[in-house]
Amino acid sequence: MKPLAELYTLSDRIFFDAPEVGGETFAEASAPVPPGWERDRNGPWVVLRPPGVELPDQGWKVHVSATPDNAAELVGLVVRWALAHGTTVKFLSGPALVLAHNLKYAPRPSGGKVLALYPCDDDQLRRVLTGLQHEVGGRPGPRVLTDLRWEDGPLHVRYGGFRSRWCTAPDGERVLAIARPDGTLVPDERRPVFTLPEWVEVPEFLREALDRRAVADTEVDWRVTEALHFSNGGGVYLAHRPDRAGAGVQEVVLKEGRPHAGLSRSGADAVARLDHEAAMLRLLDGLDGVPQLVDVFTAAGHRFLAMTRVPGRTLQAWMALNHPLIGPGGSAADRARYTGRALDLRDRVADLVARLHARGVVFGDLHPANILVDDGPDGVRVGLVDFENASLVADGRRQEMGHAGFVALGKAGAEVDRHALAVLTLWLFLPLTSLLALAPDKLDPLVDVAQELFDLPPGLVADIRSGARPAAVTPSPVSAPPGPVDWSVALDSLVDAIAASATPWRTDRLFPGDIEAFRTGGAGLAHGAAGVLWAQLVHGGPVDPDHEDWLRARARGPMLGGPGLGDGAHGVAHVLDLLGHTGEAMDLVRRAAPEVDRAGDLTWLGGLAGIGLNQLHLAQRHDEPALLAAAVRTGERVAAALDSGGPCGIDRPPGALGRARDAGTHGGLLRGWSGPCLLFLGLLDATGEDRWARAASRALGRDLDLCVAVADGTLQVDGGFRTLPYLEVGSAGIALAADALLARTDDDRARAALDALCAACDSEFVAEPNLFFGRAGLLAVSARLAQSARANVDSAKVMGHLARMEWHSLAFHGHVSFPGDGCSRLSMDMGTGNAGVLCAIGSALDAKRPFLPLMVDPEPC
Repeated sequence: MKPLAELYTLSDRIFFDAPEVGGETFAEASAPVPPGWERDRNGPWVVLRPPGVELPDQGWKVHVSATPDNAAELVGLVVRWALAHGTTVKFLSGPALVLAHNLKYAPRPSGGKVLALYPCDDDQLRRVLTGLQHEVGGRPGPRVLTDLRWEDGPLHVRYGGFRSRWCTAPDGERVLAIARPDGTLVPDERRPVFTLPEWVEVPEFLREALDRRAVADTEVDWRVTEALHFSNGGGVYLAHRPDRAGAGVQEVVLKEGRPHAGLSRSGADAVARLDHEAAMLRLLDGLDGVPQLVDVFTAAGHRFLAMTRVPGRTLQAWMALNHPLIGPGGSAADRARYTGRALDLRDRVADLVARLHARGVVFGDLHPANILVDDGPDGVRVGLVDFENASLVADGRRQEMGHAGFVALGKAGAEVDRHALAVLTLWLFLPLTSLLALAPDKLDPLVDVAQELFDLPPGLVADIRSGARPAAVTPSPVSAPPGPVDWSVALDSLVDAIAASATPWRTDRLFPGDIEAFRTGGAGLAHGAAGVLWAQLVHGGPVDPDHEDWLRARARGPMLGGPGLGDGAHGVAHVLDLLGHTGEAMDLVRRAAPEVDRAGDLTWLGGLAGIGLNQLHLAQRHDEPALLAAAVRTGERVAAALDSGGPCGIDRPPGALGRARDAGTHGGLLRGWSGPCLLFLGLLDATGEDRWARAASRALGRDLDLCVAVADGTLQVDGGFRTLPYLEVGSAGIALAADALLARTDDDRARAALDALCAACDSEFVAEPNLFFGRAGLLAVSARLAQSARANVDSAKVMGHLARMEWHSLAFHGHVSFPGDGCSRLSMDMGTGNAGVLCAIGSALDAKRPFLPLMVDPEPC
């Protein structure tokens, strides 16, 4: 699941949804305003604008932080001040949003922000700060990490954009922008540290705050050597100091807690949780496999806990390296060997948990990311980390929240850990246990699959079934399917589930899907209405006129996702044209043209490759020479960028911190160079010009440069901490491009790589079911390449993928459905949900059906 997805799990147990949906609102969200003032809603924010005030595009803005306890008071005070002084102000609309935007895994750059004010110039900025300091100064609130703190808070300032403008960042992402003095748009940096554009001069009255921020705490003798993890509550670091006994260097894990920040759902802040963790570690002092408390101290207002480092890698990482079904599949002997190792690990974890219980402590958050495995030459050792949710056995506490699928519904005290141990046992063999968060009755089907795959003994199977069964189940429209799925008849059921989920009365989305829909406006191909309607058209089913009208209405407004095919205007235009609304489609293409001219993204998903393919499609479909010429110009821009040798947001350099340092590249069909390869091949077919064949070869070569050979003989994209075989980023998409290239021209490197790229699609276990990053994508690519004379794909592998789609299948109001990213919420969109699965299975059963828009023909005309 995406790191910030927790914010979108608060409003709905079944689908990802915006946290502002439902709930109490502040009185100021609907109270009368002075004559001439305007009130707007912008997602979770209420915006109040005074009459006759024209704000600049960018400048210094003031943020006011608050806690759930004082937010209502602060909103009242600040809004009244803004109304009295003619200052534009926005604020979170209700108290639930204050909590949501300051949870532990809420976005760090915006954590704590409850209000924002927009001064027109430096003089008004001074008046806002001094006036509000008199009103609210000194009240508690978390530090806003992106900002400069004014005096003792809760006021903060930063320089940034006042309206939404966009550009492409160096890593290829479309981000909010500000303008340099020459008008060039550059990213509006929102890193969790105060930064200032190089051309901006700091007003003199902010100098003291800037100097105060630069003063370091010299009393702390710990020295950070590496950042391991960040959350809104603080960081986790490796650190050391010279041993005070003179015995050398002592290395510790340093855990940070920010006051009033990183709240739990019960409202406890990071400092309170850190102090609680320290108390639990004191009770467990000397216990092998548990961090030993070294120090607790406060620096710069933040609490820090220093503890010994438990050796090893997470159980998740151990699983990725050792599970025999990841990849082409292990032999019976491989599976038996793994079963022995897995059960030995489970027994070691169970023994450690029992020793915690003997000390009177319940761990309370047992799941693979909190278990470390040290598989070294001296034998296997296990450890536990993150004791924030630990409790006393005697307290009999119930679990408030936890890792999807591991929460012990209706259980308390030590039974919480024993429940998680049973789920963990199942996870070791079939790591799809997050499905249990959606449908607890999926337990028995998953156990049946695990037993069949690994020949598990009956006694173990019985223990998993009894131990992992919840004591209480909340009624839900989601359940396990009643029996085996017949895919030849289940396609209509997938469509019915989509229809049952539709919300045409909402303006932010028509169908529930991935959290990306809330960033890109809910209309696009990848994660919005256009992709779902395209899937219905391809399947041959009718499109609801109300849903068609919904898309048309969104097309008349701004495309939040930009001009792209997957996430913006060109994808919506493509579907509108297929629905018969050609005039509206062409108008949308024309309105998007200025953004296309500024676009720096080259990819299929959000950039010029997808845009060029749609220009080419519309030109051929409607015999429009001007659009063909536009497609050629787009191709030439992509070719120039390709030949520049720059990374272009695809060849991503390693990141700097934690897992991000191993983030890997974006090679693949939707985010990599294979998208431009398809554009060049489309232009080759349309124009017959050999230059496009040469460009396609170069583009494919750039993606192959991003691949690594794996020990199992496959060729996969280097994902940093893992290798990737998928459609969006991975070798499956590259295999499609290589096959299409070889159908048109001979290319030694493509020919040499194709079999190893295809073999990467054969993994017996796949964590996600979806089209872009899961099994549905591997199924669709395998089915298509099985029809090619150039690729070596066994049709039995296609049928294997199709049969194993059932592992993830659920029922929504009785209709076949699939979970989205992380498998903890259902999704109906193309990229992560039902629409994409519908396309993939439909294409596998009928080779004439496409599974993705604007794929070039596998065989040129």
